[in-house]
Amino acid sequence: MIISMTPFRISFFGGGTDYPGWFKEHGGAVISASINKYCYITCRYLPPFFEHTHRIVYSRVEAVKSIQEIQHPSVRSVLQWLNVEESLEVHHDGDLPARSGLGSSSAFTVGLLNAISALRGAQVPNQELARQAIHIEQEVIKENVGSQDQVATACGGFNVIKFDANGEFNVSPVILSPEKRGNLEKHSMLFFTGLSRNAPDIAKSQIQNIKLKEKELQRMMDMVGESLGILQGATDYCKDFGRLLDESWSYKRNLSEKVSTKEVDEMYEEAMNAGAYGGKLLGAGGGGFLLLMVKPELQQHMRERLKRLIYVPINFEFSGSKIVFYQPDGFR
Repeated sequence: MIISMTPFRISFFGGGTDYPGWFKEHGGAVISASINKYCYITCRYLPPFFEHTHRIVYSRVEAVKSIQEIQHPSVRSVLQWLNVEESLEVHHDGDLPARSGLGSSSAFTVGLLNAISALRGAQVPNQELARQAIHIEQEVIKENVGSQDQVATACGGFNVIKFDANGEFNVSPVILSPEKRGNLEKHSMLFFTGLSRNAPDIAKSQIQNIKLKEKELQRMMDMVGESLGILQGATDYCKDFGRLLDESWSYKRNLSEKVSTKEVDEMYEEAMNAGAYGGKLLGAGGGGFLLLMVKPELQQHMRERLKRLIYVPINFEFSGSKIVFYQPDGFR
């Protein structure tokens, strides 16, 4: 039995420039951080005592006789792409809900690739896991997704990720003193809106608008470098970082009418009125998690103002996807 643990991520700036339709012409850049909330994939060879040959457990339970019968698109595609011939049992558990803007779908794909590779006795480097997950999601499943989530969840850490026109990516850590990084974490608040959404549908509308939104996307990409300059500043860097997030959110809302909703706009306005420096919906938009930058002395007040939402305390993490349990012996 193998268990992989893959972090979720929060994206600060540059989202939208990680779509191939943009970076293959203009290049792309994002700044993001993996967080201490995880996707767990348990994988083992299935004992030969059942009528089914594969058992997949997530929000549903699938017991099938062939890979082609598997309904979960990531599991089916990964098993086909890896030419899996053995009978497998796969379980998924997550600290936070799916379809919520934290890169959960990519964390699942990365974690599954990592677990099956380990079950076969292979240790795949994290950046290669990211490349494989990008290929699975974009080329095999053909989902309308970008490329940042696979890299952020596979590699972990607080990074700038740059995308080249040839499809390659480069991961550079954001260099900060422990004091500055800790202060940024202390100012970050994550709230679950309770609204789920289908990210690929929202992403599709953004992709279709790329040619019409070049000015907005260029400005959002420029914010990556600007935010790094803010973090290197001596004073008020959390305040300025939050205000830049607020500006980024206004640009992101303009990428597609599906990015936000009236209910989300009201939540965000209430948060700003309660003293937030700024924030944004994570992921493609439409619902999921709301990230806010709030000075620590106002955070209890913020929680009271947004008490209808679920508050999730977070810290950055720096391990990326890893195998946390390795006992490969079993039926083959």
